[in-house]
Amino acid sequence: MKITVLSLFPEILRGFFESSIMAKAVERGLMSCELVNIRDYAIDKHRKCDDEVFGGGAGMLMLPGPLSRALEAAGSSPCPPAGEASPEPGARKRTVFVTPSGRLFNQAMAAEFSREAELVIVCGRYEGVDQRVIDRYVTDEVSIGDYVLSSGEIAALVLVDAVYRLVPGVISGESLLEESFAASGGARAAALLEYPQYTRPALYDTLRVPEVLTSGHHANIVRWRLRESVRKTLAYRPELLAAEGLSSEVRKLLREIITEGGNDEPNTEDPGAANDGR
Repeated sequence: MKITVLSLFPEILRGFFESSIMAKAVERGLMSCELVNIRDYAIDKHRKCDDEVFGGGAGMLMLPGPLSRALEAAGSSPCPPAGEASPEPGARKRTVFVTPSGRLFNQAMAAEFSREAELVIVCGRYEGVDQRVIDRYVTDEVSIGDYVLSSGEIAALVLVDAVYRLVPGVISGESLLEESFAASGGARAAALLEYPQYTRPALYDTLRVPEVLTSGHHANIVRWRLRESVRKTLAYRPELLAAEGLSSEVRKLLREIITEGGNDEPNTEDPGAANDGR
């Protein structure tokens, strides 16, 4: 898989692509990455890439010319003019613009993108991008959450990190199956949050690892982990448990936990309220 990222500030991204698991994936030939500086496609001596917004308003907007040329160089093909036949599905290179006004990014979308041979990602800046560029080149507008960032590069890194680790061979399949939002067969068919995990020492200060994890009884450990996944999902993301596809075992555990009550009830408070007064 090849990922190309277009940015006005590629230096923000470079460290990520040259380190850790990504660098190893590139070395092993599983991934190919390219950072494109949009300013290289400006034609004036000042390498200007932004201008005022038509109709007034605060801030500047990225110019269509430099970005269009950068996209063409990256292999993103424009939509055909009105009246002409659309290209065959998959014929156009997947081109993603990260923006607060896009579709909400999730694990299913990450898996979908990971199956592409190539992915082009556009990092916005200032007030965003001229809509004509979006209409002509972008296949997907994607938001990483309901908040606004000053840097499209940060949003792009979130997307890239979620996608490339799903490319076959980058991370072991067993590790992926045990993660939050993993959708697999059997008892973990629902997208649950990951269960708590522990390592040595078994006794840290006054806190002891749950005995079941040191018992050596594999079936009990599997059931405990599933139960804790359901418990945590109910507390932090109860809407996930309303989705279709819950296995009978998950439904049974959910009923047991709700019946127990106490701290296992869903947390419906404002997530930021916990920080008030600290």
